[in-house]
Amino acid sequence: MTIAAGLLVALAIDRLLGEPPARLHPVVWMGRYLGWAGKRIAPAESGSGPDWRAFGAGALAWCVGAALVMGLACWAQQAVAGWHPLLAGLVLGCLLKPLLAWRMLRNEVLAVEAALAQSLMTGRARLAWLVSRDVINLSEAQVRESAIESLAENLNDSVVAPLFWFVLLGLPGAALYRLANTADAMWGYPGMRGGRYWQWAGKWAARADDVLSWLPARITALLLALAARGLPLRALRQQARQTPSPNSGWPMAAMALALGVRLAKPGVYVLNEAGRAVQPGDMQRAVVLASKVLVSLVACALSAIVFVVFRVFS
Repeated sequence: MTIAAGLLVALAIDRLLGEPPARLHPVVWMGRYLGWAGKRIAPAESGSGPDWRAFGAGALAWCVGAALVMGLACWAQQAVAGWHPLLAGLVLGCLLKPLLAWRMLRNEVLAVEAALAQSLMTGRARLAWLVSRDVINLSEAQVRESAIESLAENLNDSVVAPLFWFVLLGLPGAALYRLANTADAMWGYPGMRGGRYWQWAGKWAARADDVLSWLPARITALLLALAARGLPLRALRQQARQTPSPNSGWPMAAMALALGVRLAKPGVYVLNEAGRAVQPGDMQRAVVLASKVLVSLVACALSAIVFVVFRVFS
């Protein structure tokens, strides 16, 4: 009941209030630590072979960060362990909320469509807030494709996966996942970025995120398939394998198949190649579909609470 109540409280706060101020945001604190450590672990230029020193430094810095966030989360969870389950769930939900972000993701995706209504250049500029790829030469359809892909991928990274690890391991699990995902976003690059070489320094962070996201990404895809009232699982599996990432292809492929559209990253992958081109209105449809995943998570949490209450009073 505590876990279910915490999930509901976190989603309710997200819907009503959105993100906390940056100075109080634990993910911002994680980012500051990772930025500070990153300047010390990644070399300024590439070497001629495997850089085991950079790899070891990256792994050590990642583990230190993980120990810190999990230690603080364990302390907070233990502090409320003896409280009434609903009161403990209220506190844990308040602490969980900064580790997930649906409202901000939804608003950012819809802001891209609103920007496109002004001009293509404005749409590209707004998309740059959401994705790391080069947006300069993207067409209007490609801007929409990129926003929908980001919505699908971050539905897992920012919502489903943190909640999955919260249900499995409590607040420490959600905190660990958020650190891992943030570290991958900041360090997990195969070459130069920001004047530093991340091929080896960020390899541990990239692989850790792959491991922790493996099952949640597939759960996200299945939830999208259910929200779309069923998708052919064989086709979903085939399309998910088109991307270099072992995980991000699953929610993106599910979204492409559910909307019946073609999603692509030029020169990298094409999802649902037989689908139609993305059109105005598809971004709104994608947001509605992702919202249904949130509804299903809320329904599961409510069902768990009702089940516990029924068992207690029966």
